[in-house]
Amino acid sequence: MQRVIGIDFGTTNSVVTALSPDGELRVLRRATEEVFRSILCFWRDGAGRLLHAAGAQGISAYLEDPLEARLILSMKSYLAQRSFQETRILGRPYGLEALVGLFLRELLAPFGPELEGARVIAGRPVRFVGETADDALGEARLRAGFAAAGLPDVRVELEPAAAGHRFATQLDSAATVLVADFGGGTSDFSLLRFEPGRVTPLGHAGVGVAGDAFDFRIIDHVVSPLLGKGGSYNVMGTDLPIPPGWYTSFARWHLLSLMRAPRTLRDIADVARNAAEPERLHQLIQLIEEEVGYELYRAISGVKAALSSKPRARLQFRHADFAVDAEITRRDFESWIAPELKQIGAAVDAALTDASLNASQVDRVFLTGGSSLVPAVRRLFEKRFGKERVMAGGEFVSVAEGLALMGRG
Repeated sequence: MQRVIGIDFGTTNSVVTALSPDGELRVLRRATEEVFRSILCFWRDGAGRLLHAAGAQGISAYLEDPLEARLILSMKSYLAQRSFQETRILGRPYGLEALVGLFLRELLAPFGPELEGARVIAGRPVRFVGETADDALGEARLRAGFAAAGLPDVRVELEPAAAGHRFATQLDSAATVLVADFGGGTSDFSLLRFEPGRVTPLGHAGVGVAGDAFDFRIIDHVVSPLLGKGGSYNVMGTDLPIPPGWYTSFARWHLLSLMRAPRTLRDIADVARNAAEPERLHQLIQLIEEEVGYELYRAISGVKAALSSKPRARLQFRHADFAVDAEITRRDFESWIAPELKQIGAAVDAALTDASLNASQVDRVFLTGGSSLVPAVRRLFEKRFGKERVMAGGEFVSVAEGLALMGRG
């Protein structure tokens, strides 16, 4: 049997797996990381040459000088958008396919020996994102991106079919399956009919809610108030609220880096001079200037993960004279993410409607992606479909593993 490589090029993270001729399936790791951030960063060196890096190295390059670097995120989200033809990066034009190709080259660079002579299977969504998405264009651009990375003969399979593939091999008869795939920024719900040797898409819906939104709720309730959110400052005898827009930048770690613009920092400093608690705004300035957004988000993600298995967890974060030491209960966390859970439930209902099915007609539910570990998320599906029908597994790598397994034939 030929070696098979499965590539899950995701909006937020990407994973590569290999299925060897002897049937061994493994994740191809870079250092100790199973997942690789789907990020490109561009910057110029001292000689004016345009350089780029991806993944963790791209994050590090961006954090060194965010105002002079260009960070490219969520490339996959634009594949089916005809309005996106090219972008200029530090004076040089780049088409989307070229950007995807650059990223894939960086993703696959350590795995040359594994790729040599291998069959390559890549994933694609049932429907690409965007109100005017052209799915045929999205797949064509995806293939062009792989070709630009030196893989012109890639085979493309549906991501939810791949996510459910290992699970589906356990079925002893045809079944209608809901695959719920939770990413970093989006969640997708696909209804598929699994039959021997055949997978038929029945319906789909997605929502721009997933792990990042859950992280933001912890920051918004625990961290932002310590940095001035909800406070006030005085102008000519009138108390005004601290501008809440400053704290929406905590929604994504890289947005906090963009607040290093001199005008923004001056605005915060001006408000701090007349604030009821100026020290909190001074700490906000310090966190922005010293680029700690990424480290803060890592601490937040750790607490969220801990709450998946424990009823309470402690958020501890320190930088200079700013410190957070707070116990967070699962009950509080679940109350904070209630709006997102409602949106997820509505998207599941939309997927059922799209497939012209009701919940009782779904034989199995398969949950994958990091946010599927959140107990409140799992309960949402158990309530709708029954605990006995809900399964999970391979939360971060199931798509890539399924893609490799689908290439055996």
